[in-house]
Amino acid sequence: MRNRENLIVGLDIGTTKICALAAEADSGDVLNVVGFGAAPSDGIRKGVVVNIEKTVRAIQKAVRECELMSGAQIKDVFTGIAGHHIQGINSHGMVTVQNNRTVTEDDIRRVIEAAQAISIPSDREVLHILPQDFIVDDQDGVQNPLGMSGIRLEVNVHIVTCSATSGQNIVKCSNLAGLDVVDVVLEPLASAQAVLSQDERELGVVLVDIGGGTTDIAIYSAGSIVHTSVLALGGNHLTNDIAIGMSTPLAEAEALKHQHGIALTKLVEPDEMIQVPSVGGRKSRTLDKRLLADIIEPRFREIFELVGKEIDKSKYRNVIASGVVITGGSSLMPGADELAADILNFPVRVGFPENISGLNEMIYSPMYATAVGLLRFGLTNGQLRSTPLFSGDHTLLNRMSRRMREWVQEFF
Repeated sequence: MRNRENLIVGLDIGTTKICALAAEADSGDVLNVVGFGAAPSDGIRKGVVVNIEKTVRAIQKAVRECELMSGAQIKDVFTGIAGHHIQGINSHGMVTVQNNRTVTEDDIRRVIEAAQAISIPSDREVLHILPQDFIVDDQDGVQNPLGMSGIRLEVNVHIVTCSATSGQNIVKCSNLAGLDVVDVVLEPLASAQAVLSQDERELGVVLVDIGGGTTDIAIYSAGSIVHTSVLALGGNHLTNDIAIGMSTPLAEAEALKHQHGIALTKLVEPDEMIQVPSVGGRKSRTLDKRLLADIIEPRFREIFELVGKEIDKSKYRNVIASGVVITGGSSLMPGADELAADILNFPVRVGFPENISGLNEMIYSPMYATAVGLLRFGLTNGQLRSTPLFSGDHTLLNRMSRRMREWVQEFF
């Protein structure tokens, strides 16, 4: 296999599947996807590694398929992270402008350092420091303060942290599979890059990524991320409900969910019947499809009601003009968008990954939004990374300082 220096690889280590995507930068903002591989994920629960051996084998299988399709050897990857251990917090920093009262890169670094000077437990790692806007003296809403005149520089940032052990286990599994992790990316942040438009970010939008083990939430306002959270509910809970409620094996429940699942009972046609396999070799049964919808709808309602509580908790409900975008595999279920709109009182659409070419027909689905977003994150930020995360003698402070230097290089 040949090496491609400009190859970007996203590795989505999810609860239900592990997906590897390889792409090259195409014209403009388009990604040319040249490789795809996927494997069932048996070693992940609710976004967290619970079996390293099984996870490593699944990563190797997905990457091997991606290598065969792309014809290139894969070494460096951008991988996603999710789980209920993810926490996001908004912070504020302020410094005095030096050097003749003109804002320099050094002033920007110092003010971001001031903003991240918060108490973080020793068992947590900083994933992202995301500047929202700057304030130069009394002028707020500044996106690029470099070169502006002023005495006082302030910044609002969103800081995302994760469990140190969860992040280390993600990287360890990738390393054991023969890969180097260039960066670990919050999954809803990656998905947002794949499915949200710039107009939606500017006007205010809620991204709801319904994965297998978790539902990830990211709220944008005025072009910046202002709130992140993770719910410990996802598509696997729907599968478990079906298995228990219809007395069928988990594998058959998953098939029923994909083939016949409906999120709204009122959408089921009258007298529509389905075949439901039984447990223990018993004969399959013919049941009303409405019974399946009666099981699925309450769980979806629970998920969207919890999403609504997170929106209220963020205190940004009044500035979400673009509504809600749902993505992830479960978002494809008929009626999911309509049910979300009824519960959340926002316009809702299903988010598909955009601006991709090559294998776009294969991966043009909400279930691959995170993987495509990881590619886009790598396209934007990959050239700035020089050392893998969670490795060597990198202390928390060193990693945070490196991320701030890279952020300044990227935007200024």
